[in-house]
Amino acid sequence: MSGKWRDLRVRVLSAVVLLAVALGAFLSGPTAFQFLIAGVTGVMIWEMCNLLDPRHRTLPVVAAVAVTALFIWIFRLGRADALESGLVLLGLCIGFALIVRRGWWIGFLYGGAVLLSGLWLAAFAVVQPNLILMLLGIVILTDIAGYFAGRAIGGPKFWPRVSPKKTWAGIIAGWIAAAILAGGLALNAGLPIRIVLIWTVAAMFLSLASQLGDIAESAIKRRAGVKDASDLIPGHGGFMDRFDGIVGAATLFLILSLLGAL
Repeated sequence: MSGKWRDLRVRVLSAVVLLAVALGAFLSGPTAFQFLIAGVTGVMIWEMCNLLDPRHRTLPVVAAVAVTALFIWIFRLGRADALESGLVLLGLCIGFALIVRRGWWIGFLYGGAVLLSGLWLAAFAVVQPNLILMLLGIVILTDIAGYFAGRAIGGPKFWPRVSPKKTWAGIIAGWIAAAILAGGLALNAGLPIRIVLIWTVAAMFLSLASQLGDIAESAIKRRAGVKDASDLIPGHGGFMDRFDGIVGAATLFLILSLLGAL
């Protein structure tokens, strides 16, 4: 196997395990899926705090435990839409900003995106689980198409200063894959052509949001001078490395839903 594809086997094996765990939790019902989201979100917050200010060893752990406990409290009490939950999340974002004072705006913005995307996924797992599968499919296909097109075609870099491995070929391949998935599912569901077109275009924007989520996480790592957020997932790095695309896509999906565009 050439050097270009040397890491593929480990990446695939890790991805299969992650997918099996996620699908198992999803099929087990909203409660199991929500607990999984709470744990993943807590680990991502721990990684983010470590990246932004590695001098602190205790605070990232405290932040991760607090986020996980808060999410479980919100999910179990059915408070995902309550005003107090939003105020608590805002307080957590401000807390992250204070914890990582050297990168306070990153802690506020990225930490907020992680929290909001986690809440959105947990809420929609109850009311519209099919949308969760659609979003995850868009993110996964964007990643797969981008990986293979980028490795096979290469070409000009998309944003070399921040993410030197991403190419325009991979970026565009991700858009196309997402559009085919969403458009195909909409057609199969017998939706009107206008709705099919809306979902096809929306999928391309969600694909872009997924890629920008990846790039934002790459910028945080570059600022910290590290290659991976952690080494928890073989072949992928950390939870931030694996789920950064979901953060970007879910955040945009939440915004579009609030605006009534979807």
